[in-house]
Amino acid sequence: MILKGSQRSGGKQLAAHLLKTEDNEHVEVHELRGFMSEDLPSAFNEVHAVSKGTRARQPFFSLSLSPPPNERVPIEVFETAIEQIEQKLGLENQPRVVVFHEKEGRRHAHVVWSRIDTDEMKAINLPFYKMKLKDLSRELYLEHGWKIPPGIVDRKDRNPLNFSREEWQQARRVGLNPKEVKRTFQECWAISDNCNAFSQALHSKGFVLARGDRRGFVAVDYRGETYAIARYTGVKTKEARDRLGDPKTLPSIEQTKAKIAVDMSQKLQQHLADAEATKTKRSAAFEFKRQRLVEEQRKERQLLEQSHNKRWDTETKERSQRLSKGLMGIWHRLTCKYEKTKRQNELDALVAFQRDRQEKDELIFKHIQQRQQLSLRQRSEIHTHELEIELLRQDIEDYRDLKTAMPSKLKEEFRNASEKVRKTKKMKKYRDNDRGYEPEL
Repeated sequence: MILKGSQRSGGKQLAAHLLKTEDNEHVEVHELRGFMSEDLPSAFNEVHAVSKGTRARQPFFSLSLSPPPNERVPIEVFETAIEQIEQKLGLENQPRVVVFHEKEGRRHAHVVWSRIDTDEMKAINLPFYKMKLKDLSRELYLEHGWKIPPGIVDRKDRNPLNFSREEWQQARRVGLNPKEVKRTFQECWAISDNCNAFSQALHSKGFVLARGDRRGFVAVDYRGETYAIARYTGVKTKEARDRLGDPKTLPSIEQTKAKIAVDMSQKLQQHLADAEATKTKRSAAFEFKRQRLVEEQRKERQLLEQSHNKRWDTETKERSQRLSKGLMGIWHRLTCKYEKTKRQNELDALVAFQRDRQEKDELIFKHIQQRQQLSLRQRSEIHTHELEIELLRQDIEDYRDLKTAMPSKLKEEFRNASEKVRKTKKMKKYRDNDRGYEPEL
């Protein structure tokens, strides 16, 4: 498990953090050892008061124990690890607090020791504690057969999951096949007999007919890419002029791009608003499910605790009734039967304690699995919405720069691919073996 420790002050803030239920779905104070007080804030106040008699400015050593997310780790493993940490750091028999937190289907523990040695009235020095914790963390992974994170094996191999927002963005690629574009233009040309019909046919396919700078007639797609009509329809320029008329009657490429940019920006703004509203709605729905699940889990744990307390009281009463009183009790003491029964009662109590703890762990593991499933669905769906929103925002930004950003990188790639196709057709060795060459864009 991952071990992260630090020397610190501020007992009041630390206690508030450990008991905070807003960020954690379940909080359990598992152990208070070596304190006169019976609650966490008062215990930390004791440490703070004792530290006033020393020169220590950081009387606490705080440690978090985070096991692998998909492993079922019982309480005994946490307790054993805590004992090992104490011995390795030299904090044996120091007052300590153990608190368990559960959040998003994961359980981890926090341990806080007092560094103040009350016999010598000085703070216990903790040299190289980070290296010691790293070594112990590696040992715990090996001992329990858990998959060791690369960062535990070698610091330079740490898993680089802390990508920046830009690194997580995925560029939206539009893979246009020049052959498909050419076939589209030829189909529109075949069913049209004048400029208006050809323009409508192209528009239905996502292209806008415009006036080119040198080529006469061009088409502009929704990304601002331009295509020469004569080249993609396979007709001569004169034939195109005869059917389509004077290109001066059509808007220029810049005007067409501006019109496309305005129309597409408005449409994308609507899509963006819908996507953000959907994300907000789904986030609220998941939060409602999470709160309801947490409430149900707390009720189940409370019922289990009440059941354990009731059963423990009943079994304790039954064990106490095994010990005879009065003259019979004196006789049993003389015959050593009393000691034998007492040892049996202690053994039964230990078995009952371990049974109750195992049942509690099983319920916690069940709750963790439920929370993990909900969290997995939530992360997957929210990630999908966030990716969609990010892509829409990027598209809107691209349309804002449509006039000045041309020719774009995508257009250059498309031109290069088209040039490859043109050259390929001229090569005789591909004439008889043309299997539909499609360059990758």
